[in-house]
Amino acid sequence: MEILQASNLLPLVIVYALLAAITYFLARRRAEYPLHMLQLSGYEESEFLRWIGEHKDRITKLVYTKTSEKTPLVMTDRAKRLFAVHRRLTGLFLVAVFCLAFLFSGRLLLSAILLAAGLFAVYYFQYKILILANRINYPREMEINRGFFVAAQKKIRALKGKGLNVVGITGSFGKTSTKFITSTVLEEAFRVQNTPSSYNTPMGLSKVINNELDESDEIFLAELGAKVPGEIREVAELVQPSIGIITAIGPTHMHLFKTIENIQKTKYELIECLDEKGIAIFNYDNDYVKPLADQTKKRTIRYGMEHIEALDVYAKDISVFERGSRFTLGFRGGREAAVETKLLGRHNISNLLAAASVGYVLGMDPEAVAKGIARVEPVEHRLNIVDSPTGVIVIDDAFNSNPVGARAALDVLGQFEGGKKIIVTPGMVELGDMEDEENYKLGEEIARVADYAILVGEKRTAPIQKGLLAGGFSKDRMIVRNSLEEATASLAKITARGDVVLFENDLPDSYDEE
Repeated sequence: MEILQASNLLPLVIVYALLAAITYFLARRRAEYPLHMLQLSGYEESEFLRWIGEHKDRITKLVYTKTSEKTPLVMTDRAKRLFAVHRRLTGLFLVAVFCLAFLFSGRLLLSAILLAAGLFAVYYFQYKILILANRINYPREMEINRGFFVAAQKKIRALKGKGLNVVGITGSFGKTSTKFITSTVLEEAFRVQNTPSSYNTPMGLSKVINNELDESDEIFLAELGAKVPGEIREVAELVQPSIGIITAIGPTHMHLFKTIENIQKTKYELIECLDEKGIAIFNYDNDYVKPLADQTKKRTIRYGMEHIEALDVYAKDISVFERGSRFTLGFRGGREAAVETKLLGRHNISNLLAAASVGYVLGMDPEAVAKGIARVEPVEHRLNIVDSPTGVIVIDDAFNSNPVGARAALDVLGQFEGGKKIIVTPGMVELGDMEDEENYKLGEEIARVADYAILVGEKRTAPIQKGLLAGGFSKDRMIVRNSLEEATASLAKITARGDVVLFENDLPDSYDEE
């Protein structure tokens, strides 16, 4: 083949450079989806690789399909730093491809093949380049995080010396609801600062402490989350709680914890981190929390709706209706107050009792707590009612789902009379080896309550389908779709004014089934 003359190289350089630039632009766009999934994995490479292993067909698509996002990609400072390193790596790989192809410019066909293969590889394997960027960035991120962590720890220690009370809240579920409920109740008597939304990691908590907590605050409510043993201890050592609450323990994140015993040990790390004068608050109705309360040597407060004689804070005479609940709130010693709440479901009464327990510890009387409870508004996507313009009543329990919460939601659905009762659900996830069994039970429970079941994800909801049929549910009233959009379209065809629709769980973006 004829070797190209120098005079012919400039057009080739321009074409190659243009193709590399186009690839760089397309690759950057392609990297946004895996970046989103990495962010949802907490930037943990092992979690990200596990997700890739389970969704290989999705991550290797030539073009990613844009879907509605429950938790969108947020370009935090960390994401920006990671993406900057990723762009540099992508650029370096493209320069290497360009140079290799140009090296063989005298053999034009080979040069073109090398260029095409190299550009395609850089575009196609963006998720691998992102993993490399994450590894490169890791030491720097740990150093940055440690700085924020130490600054927050020092600030908490100084504010506690000036009278700040720190309340740590953990559990398999109910943490966020309990935090917001407790904030509303305590605001009857105190100036309260809490963490927004589901901020429950060291960096999320450090950000709130460093930027928002100040000397005027009397109470700091900190939600503490964990996916592996040791993580509760880490965040507890950061916030240094004087009061610790375990809301509930159940089979969540079982693919990480493996056993309920591991979850119990991890949640109990909060109690172990309390100082000698610390106060431990337990949901005594929960079978996995109860033994933790009984083994605790620190001052212990028990709350619940059962075995009232053993409780410090309790609810009795409970009446659950379509738009809320009524009950009698009691404190040890016989002090009681009538309570009415907009919150739905018995599990929310449990969350209210957790908040009441903090009020009890801090010296509030039952009437003041009851007043605060009356002001509590439902937390978005956590079993709250939405009245639609069409006259269809929507029960929004879409944030997440667990066996206890799902049953409570179905109990609420069962309270409604008149119209059709419809559930839209993809089932429960992250339950480990128990997942199929619990979703089968969910199907049986749905059969008891609902008139129609719209299931999202044919493969994922197979256990629910079996449970529905075992419960005597009509196959004609079971609708299976592979996306929420398809499910919503089917829902529109069967609903009428007065019907009630329960949206039970809305899977994270990383769980979409196609």
